[in-house]
Amino acid sequence: MRVYLPATTTVLRTLVDEGRLPAPLTAFAVTPQLREFYVVSEAEADTEELEYAALLIAARASLRMLDVDPTASRRRVVLAADVPDPAVELRDDPAEHPVAERGTVRVTADVALRDVASAHIDGADAEEDVRAAVNVVLEADLGSDDAQFVVDQAEGHELAWYATQEIGPALELL
Repeated sequence: MRVYLPATTTVLRTLVDEGRLPAPLTAFAVTPQLREFYVVSEAEADTEELEYAALLIAARASLRMLDVDPTASRRRVVLAADVPDPAVELRDDPAEHPVAERGTVRVTADVALRDVASAHIDGADAEEDVRAAVNVVLEADLGSDDAQFVVDQAEGHELAWYATQEIGPALELL
Protein backbone atom coordinates (compact mmCIF):
# COMPACT_ATOMS: atom_id res chain seq x y z
CA MET A 1 0.00 0.00 0.00
CA ARG A 2 1.24 3.49 -0.81
CA VAL A 3 1.36 5.65 2.31
CA TYR A 4 2.32 9.27 2.81
CA LEU A 5 4.45 9.88 5.88
CA PRO A 6 4.59 13.40 7.27
CA ALA A 7 8.15 14.30 8.19
CA THR A 8 10.63 17.08 8.86
CA THR A 9 14.18 17.53 7.66
CA THR A 10 15.26 15.98 10.98
CA VAL A 11 13.22 12.85 10.20
CA LEU A 12 14.62 12.85 6.68
CA ARG A 13 18.16 12.96 8.09
CA THR A 14 17.36 9.94 10.31
CA LEU A 15 16.08 8.05 7.28
CA VAL A 16 19.24 8.77 5.29
CA ASP A 17 21.66 8.14 8.17
CA GLU A 18 20.01 5.01 9.60
CA GLY A 19 18.40 3.68 6.44
CA ARG A 20 14.98 3.33 8.07
CA LEU A 21 12.32 4.95 10.20
CA PRO A 22 11.26 2.83 13.17
CA ALA A 23 7.65 1.76 13.58
CA PRO A 24 5.06 2.58 14.59
CA LEU A 25 4.48 5.53 12.27
CA THR A 26 1.42 7.63 11.57
CA ALA A 27 0.80 8.10 7.87
CA PHE A 28 -1.98 8.86 5.41
CA ALA A 29 -3.33 6.75 2.57
CA VAL A 30 -6.31 6.23 0.32
CA THR A 31 -8.65 4.61 2.83
CA PRO A 32 -12.36 3.89 2.44
CA GLN A 33 -13.12 6.96 4.61
CA LEU A 34 -10.96 9.22 2.42
CA ARG A 35 -12.44 7.76 -0.76
CA GLU A 36 -15.99 8.21 0.55
CA PHE A 37 -15.34 11.85 1.44
CA TYR A 38 -13.83 12.82 -1.93
CA VAL A 39 -15.74 10.63 -4.35
CA VAL A 40 -19.38 11.14 -5.18
CA SER A 41 -19.55 8.01 -7.31
CA GLU A 42 -17.20 5.12 -7.98
CA ALA A 43 -17.08 6.23 -11.64
CA GLU A 44 -15.37 9.42 -10.48
CA ALA A 45 -12.77 7.62 -8.37
CA ASP A 46 -9.34 8.70 -9.58
CA THR A 47 -6.63 7.05 -7.50
CA GLU A 48 -4.06 9.69 -8.43
CA GLU A 49 -6.30 12.49 -7.16
CA LEU A 50 -7.04 10.58 -3.96
CA GLU A 51 -3.33 9.93 -3.40
CA TYR A 52 -2.70 13.66 -3.89
CA ALA A 53 -5.35 14.38 -1.24
CA ALA A 54 -3.56 11.98 1.16
CA LEU A 55 -0.25 13.72 0.38
CA LEU A 56 -1.78 17.11 1.22
CA ILE A 57 -3.13 15.82 4.52
CA ALA A 58 0.38 14.53 5.30
CA ALA A 59 1.82 17.94 4.39
CA ARG A 60 -0.51 19.56 6.97
CA ALA A 61 0.68 17.00 9.52
CA SER A 62 4.25 17.96 8.64
CA LEU A 63 3.43 21.51 9.77
CA ARG A 64 2.34 20.11 13.13
CA MET A 65 5.59 18.13 13.39
CA LEU A 66 7.61 21.27 12.65
CA ASP A 67 5.85 22.94 15.57
CA VAL A 68 7.64 20.52 17.93
CA ASP A 69 10.94 20.23 15.99
CA PRO A 70 12.70 23.59 16.32
CA THR A 71 15.93 22.31 14.74
CA ALA A 72 14.30 21.28 11.45
CA SER A 73 14.33 23.52 8.40
CA ARG A 74 11.04 25.34 8.04
CA ARG A 75 9.93 23.22 5.09
CA ARG A 76 7.20 20.63 4.90
CA VAL A 77 8.38 17.11 4.08
CA VAL A 78 6.27 14.14 2.99
CA LEU A 79 7.62 10.70 2.14
CA ALA A 80 5.70 8.45 -0.24
CA ALA A 81 6.43 4.84 0.70
CA ASP A 82 5.20 1.43 -0.32
CA VAL A 83 4.60 -0.85 2.64
CA PRO A 84 3.02 -4.31 2.87
CA ASP A 85 -0.75 -4.21 3.38
CA PRO A 86 -0.56 -6.25 6.62
CA ALA A 87 1.67 -3.51 8.11
CA VAL A 88 -1.04 -0.86 7.67
CA GLU A 89 -3.84 -0.36 10.19
CA LEU A 90 -6.71 1.97 9.32
CA ARG A 91 -7.16 4.69 11.93
CA ASP A 92 -9.74 6.96 10.37
CA ASP A 93 -13.01 5.27 11.30
CA PRO A 94 -14.89 7.97 13.27
CA ALA A 95 -16.55 5.33 15.44
CA GLU A 96 -13.17 4.03 16.64
CA HIS A 97 -10.97 7.13 16.28
CA PRO A 98 -13.21 10.21 16.47
CA VAL A 99 -10.41 12.79 16.23
CA ALA A 100 -8.40 11.17 13.43
CA GLU A 101 -8.36 12.75 10.00
CA ARG A 102 -9.65 10.93 6.95
CA GLY A 103 -6.93 8.75 5.50
CA THR A 104 -5.07 8.25 8.77
CA VAL A 105 -3.24 4.93 9.04
CA ARG A 106 -0.73 3.39 11.44
CA VAL A 107 2.31 1.71 9.87
CA THR A 108 3.36 -1.13 12.16
CA ALA A 109 6.59 -2.06 10.35
CA ASP A 110 9.78 -0.05 9.98
CA VAL A 111 9.96 1.93 6.75
CA ALA A 112 13.32 1.41 5.05
CA LEU A 113 14.85 3.89 2.63
CA ARG A 114 14.34 1.28 -0.11
CA ASP A 115 10.56 1.41 0.62
CA VAL A 116 10.44 5.15 -0.12
CA ALA A 117 9.28 5.91 -3.65
CA SER A 118 9.80 9.67 -3.39
CA ALA A 119 10.20 12.62 -1.08
CA HIS A 120 8.18 15.81 -1.39
CA ILE A 121 9.84 18.90 0.10
CA ASP A 122 9.05 22.59 0.11
CA GLY A 123 11.39 24.85 -1.81
CA ALA A 124 13.27 27.75 -0.25
CA ASP A 125 10.54 30.14 -1.42
CA ALA A 126 8.08 28.51 1.00
CA GLU A 127 10.16 28.92 4.17
CA GLU A 128 8.70 32.25 5.31
CA ASP A 129 5.11 31.09 4.77
CA VAL A 130 5.82 27.72 6.42
CA ARG A 131 7.44 29.42 9.42
CA ALA A 132 4.34 31.59 9.87
CA ALA A 133 2.02 28.60 9.42
CA VAL A 134 3.89 26.49 11.98
CA ASN A 135 3.20 29.19 14.56
CA VAL A 136 -0.58 29.01 14.03
CA VAL A 137 -1.37 25.54 12.64
CA LEU A 138 -2.91 24.34 15.90
CA GLU A 139 -5.13 27.43 16.04
CA ALA A 140 -6.21 26.70 12.46
CA ASP A 141 -7.02 23.12 13.47
CA LEU A 142 -9.25 24.55 16.20
CA GLY A 143 -11.18 26.68 13.72
CA SER A 144 -9.50 30.10 13.66
CA ASP A 145 -10.17 31.69 10.27
CA ASP A 146 -7.22 34.07 10.65
CA ALA A 147 -4.86 31.18 11.43
CA GLN A 148 -6.31 29.15 8.54
CA PHE A 149 -5.52 32.02 6.17
CA VAL A 150 -1.87 31.87 7.26
CA VAL A 151 -1.79 28.08 6.86
CA ASP A 152 -3.39 28.41 3.42
CA GLN A 153 -0.48 30.62 2.37
CA ALA A 154 1.97 27.82 3.19
CA GLU A 155 -0.22 25.16 1.65
CA GLY A 156 -0.32 27.21 -1.56
CA HIS A 157 3.28 26.19 -2.25
CA GLU A 158 3.71 23.03 -4.28
CA LEU A 159 6.04 20.44 -2.80
CA ALA A 160 9.02 19.57 -5.01
CA TRP A 161 9.38 15.90 -5.96
CA TYR A 162 12.62 14.00 -5.30
CA ALA A 163 13.43 10.44 -6.33
CA THR A 164 14.86 8.22 -3.61
CA GLN A 165 18.45 8.63 -4.84
CA GLU A 166 18.02 12.43 -4.72
CA ILE A 167 17.00 12.59 -1.05
CA GLY A 168 20.54 12.68 0.38
CA PRO A 169 21.78 15.41 -2.00
CA ALA A 170 18.58 17.42 -1.48
CA LEU A 171 19.01 17.18 2.28
CA GLU A 172 22.52 18.61 2.00
CA LEU A 173 21.06 21.74 0.43
CA LEU A 174 18.59 22.38 3.26
